[in-house]
Amino acid sequence: MHPVSGTSCAPLDWNERWKALQRLQESSKHFEDASNDWNDPENAKRYAANAGNEFDDRVKATVAGLMLTKDTRVLDIGAGPGTLAIPLASLVKDVTAVEPGVGMAAVLVEQCRNQKITNISCIRKRWEDIVPARDLDGPYDFVIASLSLTMEDIREALLKMDAVSSGQVCLYWFVDMPFWERMYADLWQPLHGSSYYPGPKTDCLFEVLYEAGIYANVEMMPFVKEYRFSSRDEMTAFSRYRFRVETPEQERVLDAYLAPLVQEKNGEVVVSGSSTYAKVWWKATGRSGKQGA
Repeated sequence: MHPVSGTSCAPLDWNERWKALQRLQESSKHFEDASNDWNDPENAKRYAANAGNEFDDRVKATVAGLMLTKDTRVLDIGAGPGTLAIPLASLVKDVTAVEPGVGMAAVLVEQCRNQKITNISCIRKRWEDIVPARDLDGPYDFVIASLSLTMEDIREALLKMDAVSSGQVCLYWFVDMPFWERMYADLWQPLHGSSYYPGPKTDCLFEVLYEAGIYANVEMMPFVKEYRFSSRDEMTAFSRYRFRVETPEQERVLDAYLAPLVQEKNGEVVVSGSSTYAKVWWKATGRSGKQGA
């Protein structure tokens, strides 16, 4: 019974909470945005080109925060075009990249070929569909998932990560709404008359781990997102496409929202914002028998 109200107070199932938030986010209309289709090779190439500059400092900090040797084996879940896998490759024994996006995987393979990298292997599947005994050659000294925790059943996904690690599991996830998500939250109601629902954040992730008996370390870090364009016309066209702007009134709302955010840097038009993300990591528990099948 609740000590104040006298009513029963069932404990919150944080994995179910994560699922509910994921489903709400997926119901938001912005998911019709084709620019986030990572099966499309052009989208993947655009992402990789932007990531080269935008993620540079963050990638260096991520790599520096890992205790790597030439004998280290890494599993990178949601590897994208190789944002982490490629800089890690020269420092470790091998990297296994799990990336379901056809376009993203193709860019990763192409970059490996162009840079003559031979110690990255790519598995083109969702993490949810991976069967460790069939698909992986573990265990791995580091299991990494950087900004890729989009699995609906996060508890199962995390336990599988723990099971295939003989060292650390390192996750990187959002603490508050990142800049692009905050833009959707601000704009979707005035533009389209419906709500945007943000996805689950690090607080929920930590609670899921805690319920599973995994007591993780958490470190908060700043997260800066930049959209760079060659001109204001390009910025306007991209923004109107992304936010489904079609009428003059919608154009007025969007232009007024973007006006204070737009800057010019080194001949480019830049729209940027900051937020916070976290590194969440722990020593693998050794309960591999549960996930080995």
